[in-house]
Amino acid sequence: MMKGCIKNNMPNQAIDLFYKIENPDKIIIMFVFNACASLGTSEALDLTKKTLEKMPKTFYSDSYILCSVLDALMTCGDVKYAESIYNSSTNKTLPMYGAMMKGYLENNDPEKAIELFKQITDPSEVVFNLYFNACASLGTNALMKCGDVKYAESIYNSSTNKTLPMYGAMMKGYIKNNSPGKAIHLFKQIEKPSEVNLIVFFNACAQLRTQEALSLVKQTVKKMPKSYYLNSRLLTSLLDALIKCGDSSSGEILFSKMKKSIENYGNLMSGFNKENNPEKTLDLFNKMKNDGIQANVVIYLCLIKALSRIGDYSISISIIKQMPDSFFHDNQIQTALIDMWGKIGYMDKAKEIFEKNLQPDQAMHNLMIHGYGLNGKSVEAIQHYHRLPKDFIDEITNISVLNACSHSGLIDEACSIFQSIRNKTETIYSAMIDCFSRGSFFEEAQKLIDEYEHSHPPSVSMYMALLSGARNEKNIHLSKIVYNRMKKIFPAEQNALIPAAVLLANVYGSLGENNKASEIRIQLEKLRSKHKKRVGLAWASVNGQVFKFRAHDESHPRANEIYAEAEKISEEIVKHGHIYDSSWVTRPLNPDENIASVLCGHSERLAIAWCFLENPNAKRIHVAKNLRICGDCHRATKLIAAIRECEIIVRDAHRIHHFYTNGQCSCNDYF
Repeated sequence: MMKGCIKNNMPNQAIDLFYKIENPDKIIIMFVFNACASLGTSEALDLTKKTLEKMPKTFYSDSYILCSVLDALMTCGDVKYAESIYNSSTNKTLPMYGAMMKGYLENNDPEKAIELFKQITDPSEVVFNLYFNACASLGTNALMKCGDVKYAESIYNSSTNKTLPMYGAMMKGYIKNNSPGKAIHLFKQIEKPSEVNLIVFFNACAQLRTQEALSLVKQTVKKMPKSYYLNSRLLTSLLDALIKCGDSSSGEILFSKMKKSIENYGNLMSGFNKENNPEKTLDLFNKMKNDGIQANVVIYLCLIKALSRIGDYSISISIIKQMPDSFFHDNQIQTALIDMWGKIGYMDKAKEIFEKNLQPDQAMHNLMIHGYGLNGKSVEAIQHYHRLPKDFIDEITNISVLNACSHSGLIDEACSIFQSIRNKTETIYSAMIDCFSRGSFFEEAQKLIDEYEHSHPPSVSMYMALLSGARNEKNIHLSKIVYNRMKKIFPAEQNALIPAAVLLANVYGSLGENNKASEIRIQLEKLRSKHKKRVGLAWASVNGQVFKFRAHDESHPRANEIYAEAEKISEEIVKHGHIYDSSWVTRPLNPDENIASVLCGHSERLAIAWCFLENPNAKRIHVAKNLRICGDCHRATKLIAAIRECEIIVRDAHRIHHFYTNGQCSCNDYF
């Protein structure tokens, strides 16, 4: 009866039964200690001690009873008493070592657990796990504090009979100590891994998050026994590995065959967000509701992140309204909402949430400054910055306010803030250089680069900021100097040299030197064939329906109508004086293309055309874009907003542009 009570989490009933027994035997004594360990209270500690006082001395030789005593004393918090009993024992068994190590961990003394482990000659899987838990609890420097795990490895290597649980324990230890590569290396030595081994292996791959790890996962799955697919924990671990290694497509297929759980929904949503598929996250939310699964805070955090990517006000409101009122008090939710409203262009709503929090944390302050900067409200960003306590200002705060100044041309204010920053990091220097470059203060920008390089290696971001500023001013002399210097000092940085070459070609094109621009673009095509090009994407929604457009996309069911609408819009803006700027074409034209058709095929232009096709009388359109808006699209969208009398909000990779019906943009053409 006592055993049943303990198993069913009713330790008090087990103790009530114990009091009714006059002469308890060893088993009854062991059960009462187990019940006291389950309670872990001061009353349970008193009962443990009283029972020990009355217990026959012959019982002290029973290792099972001693193990239960140690567990009860440790759980109830009397470490010294447990140590005295442990030290007086002449026959220390592995379960006793385990009980003491577990107790040390529960009482926040992992160092003692590690010292105890070193006394064991042949540890079990349980003891191994306790050891690695102790190492992991010591923090980021766990490997060093645990003797670089050399001791555990030496014991493991000296064992002649390595069992699957031992492999598992060592692998778990490596993962807990941030050495997933070692865990994978160990896994490769196992001929027939158990389900637990596979779970740990998938966890190691998820921690690595590399393409190599993804390949290993797929190779392993091919050899996995079909019976293992019945293990829901294993499938959850596999799903997590696929998603974190960047293959949400395979994860989606696996998910469709799995038993649905809120954890799995959350994992797949995170994967979709990471791979720029926020519309799929929203679709998954609807499926989850159809499956009758109630969303938790984690799910709503995924949804809010997806909404911030899509950038549509009406969809955001409709989903946020579904969130339980209690979630609005969650700090993570509040932070995510401030970020979302800022990113979709509604700083009034971000401010409303911020002001409701009586003690906003550093992250919330940073997001408010960042949001103001994104939306062209740089004065508000600076005011918020100056109101902050000094201990709330970190690198992110400084970068956010400098970027806000940079996007509005507030050079003097940026200089003042920059001078007040004591610890100027590479990113802070880059932000100030960007500010100077956007304002065409090229000499000041170069001086800062020289100052930084006096004690640091050159930084790609600083040169890109300078080159971008030169492009805005159509300064071909400076553009060539910067580009040639980049080729010299960053010869292997193709991810930087390709966009740098695009900027240089843009400058040549803007000055009418089309032959030189074409030469560079031909060279670029050769380089791009060797390096993956970042595809331009834009999201828009109409009547709750979200669609993602690529540049020159023809996948939409109404593609022909969308292109017809885009052509109609093109004719309207040309009548109002728009001249297509060939300098923003970044590749050689195909035989069936012209300058206008290439620029009209940009993802945001297609998204805008679709919105007008679905709703010809639209008064406000939201478009989110993953790249910076080009100069031609910026000028065109100002005209579209004025001609169609529709406010258009475009969030690009750097800021939010509010195109008003008067033909102006919130950035004042300073972008």
